[in-house]
Amino acid sequence: MDYMRIGTTYYKTIRKPMASGDSAVSMVVWSKECIKQDHGNSFLSSIPKYDGFCFVPSHLNYERVIGNFYNRYNPFTHQPKEGYPTQTLLFLNHVFGEQLDLGLDYIKILLTHPTQMLPILCLVSSERNTGKTTFLNFLKAIFGDNMTLNSNEDFRSNFNAEWAHKLIIGVDETFLDRKEDSERLKSLSTSKYYKIEAKGQDRQEIEFFGKFILCSNNEDNFIFMDQGEIRYWIRKLPLLVYANKNLLGELQEEIPFFLSYLIERPYSTKSTTRMWFRPEQIATQALKRVKRYNRNKLEVEMSQILLFILDTNDHITEICFCLSDMQDWLMKKGFRGYDSGAIKRVLQDEWKLQPSDNSNSYQQHRIIGDGTTHEFTQKGRFYRLMKREILNLNNLDDFDDKNITF
Repeated sequence: MDYMRIGTTYYKTIRKPMASGDSAVSMVVWSKECIKQDHGNSFLSSIPKYDGFCFVPSHLNYERVIGNFYNRYNPFTHQPKEGYPTQTLLFLNHVFGEQLDLGLDYIKILLTHPTQMLPILCLVSSERNTGKTTFLNFLKAIFGDNMTLNSNEDFRSNFNAEWAHKLIIGVDETFLDRKEDSERLKSLSTSKYYKIEAKGQDRQEIEFFGKFILCSNNEDNFIFMDQGEIRYWIRKLPLLVYANKNLLGELQEEIPFFLSYLIERPYSTKSTTRMWFRPEQIATQALKRVKRYNRNKLEVEMSQILLFILDTNDHITEICFCLSDMQDWLMKKGFRGYDSGAIKRVLQDEWKLQPSDNSNSYQQHRIIGDGTTHEFTQKGRFYRLMKREILNLNNLDDFDDKNITF
């Protein structure tokens, strides 16, 4: 039945043709008078009637009507079928690489636990023909009308009714470099409720279970990111090893096999955080690259000065310094104009360091005019950084992320 009455309002389900040959299904308000004109008065009594809308996502045990409420989550159109998804697993291995098991867990969670919060998945590469858009289209083929592909402007718009009810919100060619974009995205990724707003309608609070997938040709600054951010899973995609114009079609043909494979395959991870995965499980060099780009100039200079002191003193395993020491180092390196308040914000807000409780002795490093450093015994309330922590601040590779404590 194309028509229904929800509460006291009539709706019609319409199917809008798309250039791809598919159709987009949506429900639009339809006047009672138009229905009478098209089908006669007696037709109204045959239209199904419901008390209201609900949003209950499910794929393997879907129900359109729950109680006397119409479920606006769209039906899952695929049925699992025995078979091996050879092409799909090859493609996903290209996308997730050494993290393939995590990638398969991610898609299985979408299928079997759609309300579970998940990290913001980002696929980046400055090169073309890497499979970023193909991955979005593949998920769209699986989840159908429960996934939407947005532009940057769609995400920034106040009118969100087109995507606020979707399971997956994909953004291709992402460039959300404003801090307010990042704050909104982070908030939505962990929100259970959201205010939906459509033109000419009042805002309404709904349950929100959307997962964001961002694709970008910009590897460095497609989004603003704080140094301590743990909600992003960023993967840099390599070039596809061979051109296959029919890749998406082959992936679509294997969807029933892939669903069966996912259902039978046990999880390789357990849910240990609110976003399922632990931060160290989804940490990548691509994530560190974006964080490094987003660091402010003062923080970069401070971390590089500490690295310089390490490089010129092979024997030391830690550096202790007071606020005045860092000010002096910056001046000796030609960086003037940074007050103690700005330096303290980097040390305490960004690096999560605290000075010693009392004035104690420490080994002070002084940078001499010829570029060498000398050690002196000094007293003060000093900060302490271990060698591996300094390497971490400079995004070098000879450290183990999970052992960093700040």
